[in-house]
Amino acid sequence: MSASSAFNDEKGGSSNVGEPEYGHDPASGGIFSSDYKRHDDLKEMLDSNKDSLKLEAMKRIVAMIARGKNASDLFPAVVKNVACKNIEVKKLVYVYLVRYAEEQQDLALLSISTFQRGLKDPNQLIRASALRVLSSIRVTIIVPIMMLAIKEAASDMSPYVRKTAAHAIPKLYSLDPEQKDCLIEVIEKLLADKTTLVAGSVVMAFEEVCPERIDLIHKNYRKLCNLLIDVEEWGQVVIINMLTRYARTQFLNPNMNESLLEEGGGEKAFYGSDNDDDTDDEEDKEEKEKKKTEATAVVKRKPYVMDPDHRLLLRNTKPLLQSRNAAVVMAVAQLYFHLAPKAEVGVIAKALVRLMRSHSEVQYVVLQNVATMSIKRRGMFEPYLKSFYIRSTDPTQIKVLKLEVLTNLANETNISTILREFQTYIKSNDKDFVAATIQAIGRCATNIGEVRDTCLNGLVQLLSNRDELVVAESVVVIKKLLQMQPEQHSDIIKHMAKLTDNIQVPMARASILWLIGEYCEHVPKIAPDVLRKMAKTFTNEEDIVKLQIINLAAKLYLTNSKQTKLLTQYVLNLAKYDQNYDIRDRARFIRQLIVPTDKSGALSKYAKKLFLALKPAPVLESPFKDRDHFQLGSLSHLLNAKAGGYQVLPDWPEAAPDPSVRNVEVKESVPEWTKCSSREKRKEKKADKPFYSDSEGESGPTESADSASDTASGSESGSGSEESGSGSESEESNEESESASEEDEEEEGKKKKKNVEKIKARKPVPESESEQSSGEDEKKSEKKSKPRIGNSESESEEDDDSESESSESEEEESEEESEEETKKKKKTTASKPPSKPPKKENKKEKKEMSLLDFDDFDPAPSPSQVTPLNNFLSSSLVTDLEGLSLTDNVLSPTTIIPSGNLKTYELLHRITGEGLSVEYCFSRQPFSPDPHMVAVKIQFTNSATSEAKSLHMEDAKLQSGMRIKEFPEIEVLPAGETLSVVMGIDFCDSTQAANFQLCTHTRKFFVSIQPPVGELMMPIFMTENEFKKEQGQLMGMNEITEKLTLEEKCQGEHAVVQRVTTAANLSRVPCGSDKECRFAGKTVTSGSLVLVSVVTKEDGAAQLTVNCEKMVIGTMLVKDILQALTQ
Repeated sequence: MSASSAFNDEKGGSSNVGEPEYGHDPASGGIFSSDYKRHDDLKEMLDSNKDSLKLEAMKRIVAMIARGKNASDLFPAVVKNVACKNIEVKKLVYVYLVRYAEEQQDLALLSISTFQRGLKDPNQLIRASALRVLSSIRVTIIVPIMMLAIKEAASDMSPYVRKTAAHAIPKLYSLDPEQKDCLIEVIEKLLADKTTLVAGSVVMAFEEVCPERIDLIHKNYRKLCNLLIDVEEWGQVVIINMLTRYARTQFLNPNMNESLLEEGGGEKAFYGSDNDDDTDDEEDKEEKEKKKTEATAVVKRKPYVMDPDHRLLLRNTKPLLQSRNAAVVMAVAQLYFHLAPKAEVGVIAKALVRLMRSHSEVQYVVLQNVATMSIKRRGMFEPYLKSFYIRSTDPTQIKVLKLEVLTNLANETNISTILREFQTYIKSNDKDFVAATIQAIGRCATNIGEVRDTCLNGLVQLLSNRDELVVAESVVVIKKLLQMQPEQHSDIIKHMAKLTDNIQVPMARASILWLIGEYCEHVPKIAPDVLRKMAKTFTNEEDIVKLQIINLAAKLYLTNSKQTKLLTQYVLNLAKYDQNYDIRDRARFIRQLIVPTDKSGALSKYAKKLFLALKPAPVLESPFKDRDHFQLGSLSHLLNAKAGGYQVLPDWPEAAPDPSVRNVEVKESVPEWTKCSSREKRKEKKADKPFYSDSEGESGPTESADSASDTASGSESGSGSEESGSGSESEESNEESESASEEDEEEEGKKKKKNVEKIKARKPVPESESEQSSGEDEKKSEKKSKPRIGNSESESEEDDDSESESSESEEEESEEESEEETKKKKKTTASKPPSKPPKKENKKEKKEMSLLDFDDFDPAPSPSQVTPLNNFLSSSLVTDLEGLSLTDNVLSPTTIIPSGNLKTYELLHRITGEGLSVEYCFSRQPFSPDPHMVAVKIQFTNSATSEAKSLHMEDAKLQSGMRIKEFPEIEVLPAGETLSVVMGIDFCDSTQAANFQLCTHTRKFFVSIQPPVGELMMPIFMTENEFKKEQGQLMGMNEITEKLTLEEKCQGEHAVVQRVTTAANLSRVPCGSDKECRFAGKTVTSGSLVLVSVVTKEDGAAQLTVNCEKMVIGTMLVKDILQALTQ
């Protein structure tokens, strides 16, 4: 084999010598150049001495990998740079190695000493990346090195490195399962970790390595419950699923009393037929009564009391039903379904209905679970019946699932509404859906006796439908319904006999023939004639129909042999020589049974009993009836088959296991500084503000776990006070953290007092207080989850010290540090103006707001009140909010502009500014000192080694009419710190630049701020009618229309709205048409109206119309929006 073909083999290219060599990327010109020349420029850059070239090369390589290109031939050139001193290069080299270490194991092993050195690196990101690469090399020879690295990383100061260690555990276990015992020790150590960053990852490792070792969870159970709300979303899913199985082994069934009563015959089965009671013998009834009395005796003897830890789990997962992640909501829903008392399961219904407004994939999974739930807990979804009505845009599989749910929810009260819905569905063009609807009508008829006749009459009317599939499906369902009361419906059987000439669908023909044969005594004149017609066409029929013709012949021969003897013999002779062996065998078998001869056995005597035996009516059951033995939300439940790795949901224990295994020992030592006079006040304050506004109190150990997590969050909130922008908040959080640590240490000595406080806390809490507490918790979770990746090593150590609670001295130091920091930051922030005044006003009225609670807002928002919502709502939440049924006067989702779209501009480069870099953005918030000014947020970053002093502005050079409101002087900006201020500029409705000098204590810099035209306006709320009225008044010269062609990615309504609101500070106006998007705003200075409408047409064509009193602004705005929509 030639060298070139061998080289191609290695790349995965063609190995045939005669074929041309192609590059992997046609756009790169690889078609015309040899493979040898590929990536030569990158290799040269990686071999150079300049870090900037290496960094550029690595960026390009990682971008190639992200696009799915093969970059494995660069491995030798990349791996050489693993020892590079530049941190940015090293990070990207590690990213590359994680991807290709498994493929190029030999080369990766050569650099193993570098990875080991990386594990000692002062930068936490390098340590984590080194461990990630090491665990990606799948060679058994380095298992001891990996084991040692994981053990060291599990004790690392950085929670990010500990998280990476947890991720490495399943990789090592899959490589060498013999290391299980050592890995369990590491998992046990990491489970005791108090940080939320590690919790989800270590539980995932626990699930992969040792899911049977629930004894490891006992001590950490309460901590996991309390941390749950702050863990990242995918960690929440893993922890909730694990805790579901844990709770099924450790707590008693909260519905045990109901289940005992059900076993005793207290409730009738949902799918049971009406005639079940008649078939029961007297002995069975006596046994049932006996069981019922036993069950009631058991209930009286042992009243159920819920374990406080069981209650803790239910209470701490409940707020997650408001999560924006569908997987988290689904996980909580399955937990409640499997663990909660019947009376409390209903809370999940609303959350699941909310998820049904999501993508079709999410809808499919949710509806599968709702279909299972609705069989056992029908009442839970009945209030939301209309949410399951089918839309014409739904895919077929969603339609069928919604039908399933509607059928499960059908009862005597709502059946008329449901049947009216079904009637419209039958007119659909989707044949599979129509067939499913007819089956659903049949199921409703069997389950609800009152509407059986109505359903039968409706189905009989469908027999005259032009569509053959509808008729065929109706025949099959009618056949099942007629089996229940055949005597009353001989007319229908006659009517169906006439259809044999027209219906060609084999299943329908077979059903009609079975009906006529089964009830031939009801139609004695018609049945022989049907057999005569069928005998004519026997050879051309499908196999299923031929079998039913033979059955019909046999039944008629036994009941009416005079008329049908010759016909039967003819049919049996035809069947005797049929191509299908099933039909030949059936014919021989039936001939021996019904035509007795000398050779025929004893069975021929019983031919009538065999063929004309009374057959039970079929029970039409839901395909989801027995599916709940799989854990809801799992892949196994979705497929209705056990998937690989599925862990069976354990049964409830008969006797409650010992709850003391979850108790955690608390250290008694109390440091001196905690003994202050205001302790009692703080405790009372804590008792007045429960974690969630629930009536149930927690047990002693639960409170200790809770307070431990509060201490961690409190110390962090002290350091994060700058971001919150108010010093008082950080003081509050410090106070809370102190009181929490006091409670933690004085736990056992003060139990009686706590009981009294619990009783106080159980008093009904006002609505506003409960909202405050949930909001406060939300704030803590936000602060906790902020990544600290960019911090230097010293900061990460300080952060770790504040979180760890191993000794009292460390606690003292971390508290003092956080207090000093807050004092410093108070000084710097005291001179700042309130950058977001509307937010502060809200805080005064109600300190915090919960995630999806909008009652805090004023009922009639003016344009200036609408925009501050961006402070509270992240861009990813906007889509979730669109699904919520909010009235316009509370909050219109159309007015929300995602805050993530704000563009940042450079005002002063750090090289020009000698280490001081300044950026600005138009915050799109009202400027409180003067509403006619545009608010400009300016961010100072001091990259120098020395502090910057006396930051202020001077000598503003403005065009006539323009005004400027200076930001307050910043006295000191320490090295490495960042600070934001807000200034106001009245641009006088023009895009002229505002020029001024930015001064420090040593230098002056000339800078200018020039606004895009879209930032000169503010959004206003309008109804559709108001928009049309105003647009009608701004015609002629004030209207500019442009035609454009939208790209594929910009053709959706959401993409158009996003791009227009990014280009201009406008709010969405409601519109009845899907093809049109409308926006409204007014200029900040003069208040001139600006109306924009985008009408989309077929093939990506669109028309943009701008109506504005100021023609110059209108012209410029058209250009900007055109650019935004077409780029």
